[in-house]
Amino acid sequence: MGRLILEYLDGNRIYVCKKCRIHLTNFQNRISKNFKGGTGQAYLFDLGINYHVGLPVDKDLLTGKHTVQDLMCNGCCEIIGWKYIKAFRESEKYKEGKIIIEKYFIEKIKWK
Repeated sequence: MGRLILEYLDGNRIYVCKKCRIHLTNFQNRISKNFKGGTGQAYLFDLGINYHVGLPVDKDLLTGKHTVQDLMCNGCCEIIGWKYIKAFRESEKYKEGKIIIEKYFIEKIKWK
């Protein structure tokens, strides 16, 4: 495997992986905090960094059928959420390309 290159974010409110403290996204990228995951509350983000995704799978979620990919931290490989690839309902299309990170797996820190 090649060398792991990590990115770091600017800003004063950064979300990091609770396990390995890798930067994942920031407050400015948060769209909503009104989502639910397997561990409870989850956040919808427009963008993120330092993660990789699993294979696409069709799942029946609370808001209908979606094609999603597991979202895994590059630092510790923990599954921290999912990425929306396709929404089958027209009203859910805004989620496509966005990511969900479960609150349980992240911490908000002040940076710089």
